[in-house]
Amino acid sequence: MAPSDIHRFHGRCQALYIGGRPATVQELHPLLLHYFPLCSAVQLAPRPSPQELSAAFLPAGPKLCILEVEQSDPSPGLISELLRLDPKLGIVTVLPREYPGLILPCLRLGATDFLISPFTPDQVQAAAQKLIKLFPTGDAAGAKMYCVIPAKGACGATTVAAGLAFEWKRLPASRVLLADLDPFTGTVGFLLKVKSTFSFMDVLGRAADIDSDLWKAMVTDSHGVDVLLAPDLPLEGASEIVDAAPILDYARFNYSAVIADAGNAFGDWTVSQAQLSDEVLLVSTNELTSLHCAQRAIQYLEANGVGRWKIKLILNRFDERFGVSRELVQDALGMDVFHILPDDDAGVQKSLMEGKPIAPVSRLGKSIAQLAARLSGREQVRKTSSMAGLRALFSRASS
Repeated sequence: MAPSDIHRFHGRCQALYIGGRPATVQELHPLLLHYFPLCSAVQLAPRPSPQELSAAFLPAGPKLCILEVEQSDPSPGLISELLRLDPKLGIVTVLPREYPGLILPCLRLGATDFLISPFTPDQVQAAAQKLIKLFPTGDAAGAKMYCVIPAKGACGATTVAAGLAFEWKRLPASRVLLADLDPFTGTVGFLLKVKSTFSFMDVLGRAADIDSDLWKAMVTDSHGVDVLLAPDLPLEGASEIVDAAPILDYARFNYSAVIADAGNAFGDWTVSQAQLSDEVLLVSTNELTSLHCAQRAIQYLEANGVGRWKIKLILNRFDERFGVSRELVQDALGMDVFHILPDDDAGVQKSLMEGKPIAPVSRLGKSIAQLAARLSGREQVRKTSSMAGLRALFSRASS
């Protein structure tokens, strides 16, 4: 399965383990959490009574079932009973390696897929994708998530990320998270003049215990936007953190929009952010060195399962008098320029000195507002409204 085809089920659900030995649950459930991040585990005995099964299918019952089958165990017969209780239930059977003849009988009875211990990431991924297809609405739920990546250092990606977060906050009933996920040189705290005793590393360390109260202690408010900061000092062992799902999957269901500020385009940590996000904003200038880095970043992301369709190229500090033209950029990178942000050094410096968002009336502030409108779809709504008004005007004139 191509990495770009990987999906996650972002709704709350339960995995019902029947007959699962503790070792099986301990080994398998963490692997499933990668695809069902809000999934809880409920374990039943190998031969649950009808009352126990019925109780497990109350309104908050399971979305999927892991059924461990032994050669001498009548568990395959449970498949029909489970599907009678819930015809839409996804069932994955765990089969003994020495009895491959059990595969077809289980599938014929209605099992969605099977697993054979020891579990490999590939076979768990294949089974999870089949289960997710049974519940397609869950994959699209939650906040819009954007990963902002600089083509190279000093492209202004953090300024763009912060500007988008504050612009999103101006929408009615919007709750916005700005997450500084740069483990080396995160500068959001410096940019906004905010401090916290916690960072995203604390969230990763407490991922199993995270709740609304703990999360509230981890983030810091800045002008109405929740900010999750990077560590104060460059993180030792940063190469060992590879998965941002514990942070972003929780944030998805608690915010209207999530803006993740990545430090660079390379490494598993950034790739995980890009894969979890709805769109990737690659920020570059129109200088040759920056565009060269942008080309390498696009190639790297594509090679690691982040499709080109997901990447939107943002040209920051654009000045037609210097650097490469928009047309040449598009030809060189084989990608449309999604948005151009003007060179507004005075506006940025004023914002930096005051620790405040980019002024909405500044050149850059107005352009970031346009970018946010395009990303959210509000620009299309305004265009439609304007055209409707124009048609009405001509209709009145001709009557």
